[in-house]
Amino acid sequence: MQFTITKGIFGERPAVKIPDKRFLELIGEDGIRKIISEHYDILVESEIKDLFPPVGRALEMAKKHSADFFIQICGGPKYFNESRGAPMMFVRHQPFKITPEAREVWLKSYIPILENIEIEEELMQSFWNYLDIFSIWMINTPSEN
Repeated sequence: MQFTITKGIFGERPAVKIPDKRFLELIGEDGIRKIISEHYDILVESEIKDLFPPVGRALEMAKKHSADFFIQICGGPKYFNESRGAPMMFVRHQPFKITPEAREVWLKSYIPILENIEIEEELMQSFWNYLDIFSIWMINTPSEN
């Protein structure tokens, strides 16, 4: 599968389409939690590691909250809303300097994880498309270049 990355520009808010619910049905909640955990493990070693909590309880809570969000987005129980309230992810990420470059590192960090999941390409594409566009929404700082 091609993991195409849409150019992310500060201030743009393209339409987001939620992933196909069958993605969660096949991967399961534990599968989503594994994907998110592995993603954070990559991020805390990446060039944008300063945007994430260090290894420990704070990191584990970040993984939990993120997984709850993605389970909910993929059509599962509303764990995120129940524990954290309405997502409002752009607002929640305001304290962090997220440039188009940081967004790209975040997004590319998913690729090695997703490449190892055996699932219909159509369903993986649905999840990837969501990540790609959702991540543009998180850009809150202009490019450093």
